Amino acid sequence: MPAETNSLRGNLLVSSGGLFDPNFRHTVVLLGEHNAEGALGVVLNRALDVEAKDAVPDLADLVPPRDPVFQGGPVQPEGVVLLADFDSEGAADMPVLQTIGFVIGEIAPGTREAIVRARVFAGYAGWGPGQLEAELEQDSWIVTPALPDDVFTDNPELLWSRVLQRMGPEYLRLSRMPFDPSMN
Repeated sequence: MPAETNSLRGNLLVSSGGLFDPNFRHTVVLLGEHNAEGALGVVLNRALDVEAKDAVPDLADLVPPRDPVFQGGPVQPEGVVLLADFDSEGAADMPVLQTIGFVIGEIAPGTREAIVRARVFAGYAGWGPGQLEAELEQDSWIVTPALPDDVFTDNPELLWSRVLQRMGPEYLRLSRMPFDPSMN
């Protein structure tokens, strides 16, 4: 996908309080690409109950021991997506944020050694042409710059609240909203 000047690549999509789609309720999505053809990214805060070393043994040496697979999104949930932090900028197949980016397809020779840390995702989040823009107009998402620590957080279950809290006092109330508002 070619880049555009108004691309949101490298930003986070934080689900708003009015987004009730169960695929994206209380999620934080890192956008890996965004252009006229659509957008794609991975949900950063949905750890699954399976360890990466068990699900994808070939990638076990790239992730911390006991690190889970993350539910990257509803598109191709049986597919493996590798998001990695490299020892230098430009080493990723699809650069996203500083030294962080996606590995596309097979890991090329020499790439494995350049990976500092990685996270494995099952599937990804995708939007067709104009779809994300329409969702943004409906206030389904809040856009904010991503930080490297967001991508590799040790507490993914708290990421949604923490990102909203750092955005300022106007988001504090939303950051405390329960997953199921009827439980409030």
